[in-house]
Amino acid sequence: MSLHADIVIVGGGPVGAALAACLDDSGLNVVVLEARDTLQAVSDPRALALSQGTRLILQHLDAWDALATKAACIQRIHVSQRGGFGRAEISADEAGVPALGYVAEYGDLYAALAQRLRSSQARVETGARVVEARSTSAYGMVRYEQADKTHLLTAGLVVLSEGGKTLPAALRDEKDYGQSAVLATVCTERPHEHRAYERFTPQGPIALLPLVDGDTPQAGHTYALVWTTPADQVEARLALEAAPFLTALQDAFGHRQGRFLSTGPRSAFPLRLILARAHHSPRILRIGNAAHVLHPVAGQGFNLGVRDAWKLAEALFDIPADRLGQTPLMGYEAQRRADILGGTLMTDLLVTGFSNDHALLRHARGHALAALDMLPPLKSLFARKMMFGAQSW
Repeated sequence: MSLHADIVIVGGGPVGAALAACLDDSGLNVVVLEARDTLQAVSDPRALALSQGTRLILQHLDAWDALATKAACIQRIHVSQRGGFGRAEISADEAGVPALGYVAEYGDLYAALAQRLRSSQARVETGARVVEARSTSAYGMVRYEQADKTHLLTAGLVVLSEGGKTLPAALRDEKDYGQSAVLATVCTERPHEHRAYERFTPQGPIALLPLVDGDTPQAGHTYALVWTTPADQVEARLALEAAPFLTALQDAFGHRQGRFLSTGPRSAFPLRLILARAHHSPRILRIGNAAHVLHPVAGQGFNLGVRDAWKLAEALFDIPADRLGQTPLMGYEAQRRADILGGTLMTDLLVTGFSNDHALLRHARGHALAALDMLPPLKSLFARKMMFGAQSW
């Protein structure tokens, strides 16, 4: 391969693939370095909430059709708190959109975007494990290993989209919530009817996201569960037999979906807020989880990453190839800061403000939920923020 490219994207996961697809027809020489040996589908049942804005971007990139039949739409979101009054329900009809969002398994999303990446104009190098990325005054530089050989690639701009694996502690701000997300697939007595739930408890939020489950006997009754759990209780919760696990979940969530009937295998991952610090290298940018990792409450993380890719591509279309890395992307960075800060503040406030049993706060939360439910303009504004980010304000 050539030793120089206009843009090098480190990471061919969903966000990196989306950026490569966005840059089709830009006239730029784009190289994607992917550590996986292939771009074949992966088996990963983790559920991701895709906003309506993300769906529109994927549709524009011709990546939505491969995912559409495997993604469940969300028509309504029910928000409540355990042990306190107040609830709110947001609907797609009220927001004037066909759906508030969609729920897809990570493996299906990866397969759809990997397929789009293979058909893009970018050159994709698999099995390319990056060991260094840095910038000079003249170019960005990436050193990577592939097939037992070390390669050096220079570029006008290097975009890191590898999930934050290369982000050293000195370049990030991090907050440990002391929680983990316990993940499972659960079947409920009542059909989900495309309704999602965000249920706040003193220990943290519980999210139920409707899933597509084909022609199985449980069709229309299956949810992806994201159960925020204190770190010191995670192992015990994972070790529970199915019956006591479902009993504990029933006690925490309530009976809005009737009884919880069954649960699949469980897994967990720690919850942290991670933000890359501002840097002064115009030749290296971070997007997606390489730049920001949020608490999963409200499902903002992946959607922020897709908007990173979309907005960066918009900015790059206006820059000649020979000016890459020399023309500051101040407009792009300022816009993304506003969107990321908004998502960060919203998710952090929801976690810290609702994950407690303080009587006064519980009372205030109840009034806030009731006000949200009774004020259509406020509800519509909140829904648009969830769907489209900072540009909705």
